[in-house]
Amino acid sequence: MATSTHDAAYDVTGIGNAIVDVIAHADDAFLAANTIEKGAMTLIDAARAEELYGRMGPGVEVSGGSAGNTMAGIAMLGGRGAYIGKVAKDQLGDVFRHDIRASGVAFDSAPLLGGAPTARCLILVTPDAQRSMNTYLGACVELGPEDIDEALIAGSQVTYLEGYLWDPPRAKEAFRKAAEIAHAAGRKVSLSLSDSFCVHRHHAEFVDLVERHVDILFANEHEIGALYGTDKFEDALAAVKRLGKTAALTRSEKGAVIVSNGEVVEVAAEPVERVVDTTGAGDLYAAGFLFGHTRGLPPAVCGRLGAVAAAEIISHVGARPEVNLRELVTAKGLLA
Repeated sequence: MATSTHDAAYDVTGIGNAIVDVIAHADDAFLAANTIEKGAMTLIDAARAEELYGRMGPGVEVSGGSAGNTMAGIAMLGGRGAYIGKVAKDQLGDVFRHDIRASGVAFDSAPLLGGAPTARCLILVTPDAQRSMNTYLGACVELGPEDIDEALIAGSQVTYLEGYLWDPPRAKEAFRKAAEIAHAAGRKVSLSLSDSFCVHRHHAEFVDLVERHVDILFANEHEIGALYGTDKFEDALAAVKRLGKTAALTRSEKGAVIVSNGEVVEVAAEPVERVVDTTGAGDLYAAGFLFGHTRGLPPAVCGRLGAVAAAEIISHVGARPEVNLRELVTAKGLLA
């Protein structure tokens, strides 16, 4: 059984929905006119994707997907990352594959041939920096157990899964398989709850998943409240403490609360001059935290690394860093 961090080929392998983001600015009136739920991730079909794309203003197209963003952040910090996700053999699929590899992440998942096109997420950013996401999963729904590379999972310190992956049915089988492989190899499994609406959709399964299969949990205060059926953060925190696992609970400008070995550490949010777009904030927080965790750094330092990475992301449009994260955290004294 592999238990040493030194024998791991990768720090983290992320499994998620491989998505190309199309990001455009919009106002609340546009959201209302197009019946878009503000601040949520809504699944849409191909027809709705075409309709919304046609109505959106000028947009920026960047490779995204929650776990993909996290892996890009880990690589930029200097970590060794790999990714498992499904794209089609089409233009957007080629864009995604090129972008994630260019960021330094290993990505060798076989493309989908002759099926649905590569997934895309139409993101409307309102003046208050809230993002409302409309996701056409496309090829993502074809991710299955056969896409899980056993050697890759067994050779990674942490396998990281995005909660969004629980919408496509076969992906659940893929994650359960990955979790079993990881734990059999003495590795850790991490989960991001992703979205409170996602938690509501799969509530019973998520509770079981967190209790039985997850070692490191990421959630914001709305998501953890949804998991434990409360709107009181203190009650949700108490429930997390009883789990006896590592958890990073983010609270936007209030910072984050880290639970580790039964101890609770509060980490302040990193100051940001102007919040432009909150897309990817949780993804990059997870990147910083997991990068620190796989290096054995204390929870408070892992939380600071997450906070700095998240602050960089919300200062501009898009969910991939625009500055060198390694240089950024080093300048702040978090890395030598």
